[in-house]
Amino acid sequence: MIIYRARIFDTPTNPFTGGELRADADVALVVDDGLIADRTDFATARSAHPDAEVVDLREGVLIPGLVDTHVHYPQVRAIGYLGKPLLEWLDRCALPEESKLGDEAYARALATEFLRGLTAAGTTSAMVFGSHFATAMDALFTEAAEVGLRITSGLVTSDRNLPEALLTTVERSVAESQDLIDRWHGLGRLRFAVTPRFSYSASQELLAAGGQLVVDNPGIWVTSHLNENRDEIAGVAALFPEALDYLDTYDRAGLLGRRTILAHNVHPSDRELTRMAETGAAAAHCPTSNSTLASGFFPLRRHIEHGVRVALGSDVGAGTGFCLLKEGVQSYFMQQLDPSGGVALTSAHLLHLATAAGAAALGLDAEVGDLSVGKRFDAVHIRPTAGEPLEVGNRHATSDEDALAKIFAMGTPGDIARVWVDGEPIKG
Repeated sequence: MIIYRARIFDTPTNPFTGGELRADADVALVVDDGLIADRTDFATARSAHPDAEVVDLREGVLIPGLVDTHVHYPQVRAIGYLGKPLLEWLDRCALPEESKLGDEAYARALATEFLRGLTAAGTTSAMVFGSHFATAMDALFTEAAEVGLRITSGLVTSDRNLPEALLTTVERSVAESQDLIDRWHGLGRLRFAVTPRFSYSASQELLAAGGQLVVDNPGIWVTSHLNENRDEIAGVAALFPEALDYLDTYDRAGLLGRRTILAHNVHPSDRELTRMAETGAAAAHCPTSNSTLASGFFPLRRHIEHGVRVALGSDVGAGTGFCLLKEGVQSYFMQQLDPSGGVALTSAHLLHLATAAGAAALGLDAEVGDLSVGKRFDAVHIRPTAGEPLEVGNRHATSDEDALAKIFAMGTPGDIARVWVDGEPIKG
C-alpha cells in the first residue's frame, strides 16, 4: 500500500456538460495493488495506514494518465514532413516508411521507439493504428505487454490504392487478424481492433470481412479514418457510389458501434454526425495533424451539438509529436480561429479531452480517466525544472485553472517526471 500526497487536477465531471475542474492543493491517494482505495487528507490517510509508504509529489502537479485515441505505430520516423496534403503525404512520406515494417527486426526496433515515445509523453492508454504486417503487430503487442501500457491495436488492412507491399486479400486479412485476436486480445492490458486503413484503400468486401470479425469476436474494437481531406472524400464517393456518404461505407459493413473510434472527421455531414451519435462511435480529434496537412478546422461544436463523443489523438506521424499537452493547446488555437465558430475551450476542457474523454471513448472509463476512489492508479506527475518558464508560471498562477492552462501552453515530455499504469511506474 502506498499513500501519494499531491496537488491533483482531474475532471471526473464533464466540463462540456456543466462539470468543473477538480483541483485539490494537498490530497492523499491511498493506492492498494494499483487501485485507488481512498482519497482524503494526508493526516487521515496516515492515521488509517501508519505503515504505508508515503510518496510526496507536492512539488508539481499530478494528473490522470493521458489517453491517445489515434496514433500510428509505423510512423515514428515519419514525423516532421511538412507542406503536403494528406494523399501526397501518404505517398511520399508515410507509406514508404510503413512498407519497411515487413522486416521483423525493423518492426521490433520501431515498436521500442514508439512505446518509448508514448511513455515519455505521459500516455498510459492508446488506440494505436497498427501495421499492415502481422509480424510487426506481434512485435508491437510483445513490447507493449512488457512495458505495461493499455494498448488497443490491430492489423491494418487494404486491398487497393496502396503500394503492393501493403495490400492483402480478404482471406489473408481474416486469417491473420483472427490469429492475432486469439493470441493477444484480452491478454493483460492489450486488446485488438479491426483496422481498415480507410475506405479509399479498402473494398466493400474487405470492410465486410472486418465487420464479420466483429460479429465473431464480441468485445474487439474498430478504428479507421473518416472525412480527413476533401480529395480523400471525393475518392471514396467515386469508389462507393451506392453509399450515402463516407461514414456509410463503414456502416454497411457492420463496423459502427460503441467500440468504434474514427479519426479526424474534419468535414462531416449532419447525417454522418447524427448516425455516429446513434451508434455511439467516437471521433478522435487530431489538431496538430489537421494543421500540418492543412486538412481544415475540426467542427467540435457540431460534434457536441449532435451528441458525438470526442477525444484527442496525436496522429503521429502527421501529428508533430506524442505529447497530448501540445494537442490540447493546438485544439484551443484552432477553435479560437475557426471561422465557422469554434468552442471557447478552457483548460478544464483540454484536460478532459486528453484524459476522461479518451478513457470513455476506449471503454476504459470505469477503470481510468480520473483519480477517483475505485479507479486504477494511471497517473502523470508533471514537475518542471525550477526556474524554467513552466515552473515560474505555475508558481505565479492566479488560479488552478490558470496553472493548468500554463501546463498545456508550455508543458513538454521533459516536464513529465513520473508515469504510472495500474500503480506500476513506467517512467521515472
